[in-house]
Amino acid sequence: MIKETHECRERGSLNIVKNGHSASGSQQYHCKDCGAHKVLDPEPRGYSEEEKEKILRAYRERGSKRAISRIFGISRNTLNRWLKKGRESESVADGLQQAEENDVLELDEYWTYVRKRSNKRWLRAQLCRRTRQVVAFVIGDRSAETCARLWSRIPEGYRQATSFSDFWKSYRPVFAGDPSHRQVGKSSGELAHVERFFGRLRQKLARYVRRTRAASQSERMLHLTTKLFVEWYNEAVT
Repeated sequence: MIKETHECRERGSLNIVKNGHSASGSQQYHCKDCGAHKVLDPEPRGYSEEEKEKILRAYRERGSKRAISRIFGISRNTLNRWLKKGRESESVADGLQQAEENDVLELDEYWTYVRKRSNKRWLRAQLCRRTRQVVAFVIGDRSAETCARLWSRIPEGYRQATSFSDFWKSYRPVFAGDPSHRQVGKSSGELAHVERFFGRLRQKLARYVRRTRAASQSERMLHLTTKLFVEWYNEAVT
C-alpha cells in the first residue's frame, strides 16, 4: 500500500494535519510545528495583460462589477485593485497631445451622486476643441474652489489657450480679468464638444445616468472609474 506524504510549505515539516478548505474549495493543512494554515499545492491564479484589458474593457462598456464577476469569474476585490493600481498617481496629462498656439478649451460640468441623490458631486472637465481630448478634470462641489482646482491641473502649454464656459457664477472669481476666457450661453455652440463628451460618458458609465441604481459608493471610486474612462477616451480620439 502506497502512503502519500505531504510537507509544510513553510518549514518542510511532516507534522501536518488536514484543516478544512479554503474559500475556493482547496484542501487546507495545519502545521503543528510552525502553526501555518495553508493550502498544500495552490494553483497559480493570475491574469494575463490581454485578460485584464478584456475585463476592464467590459467595465468601460457599462458592465456592472457584479455582472463582470459572474461572467469572467473574477473577484470584485480584484477588479477594484486593478482600478486603483497606478490611477491615483498618474496624471491625465501624460497621454495628451502637445498644445498649439490657436487651441480652444471648452469647460463645462455634469453632476452625479455618491450613495444617495442628495449627495451630489460635480464632474468638471476641460476639453481641447482641436484634439477632442480631455485636458483635465476634477470631481467635487460646484464652488469656485473646485473650479480653481481644475484650472491648477491644466498643463502649462494649454493655459494660454482661449477658453469658454457657461454663465455659472463660480467661474467668475477664477477667470476674473482673464481676456482669453469668455462665458457664453449653451445655445452659442461654443460648448458643443464638451457636451458631446458628457453624452458619451452617460452611454458608457451607468453611474453618470441620473435615474439609475448604479450609484458610486465612494467619491474615490467615482474618481478612479472616471479616470479610467477619460484615459480610454483620450486614447480613442487620437
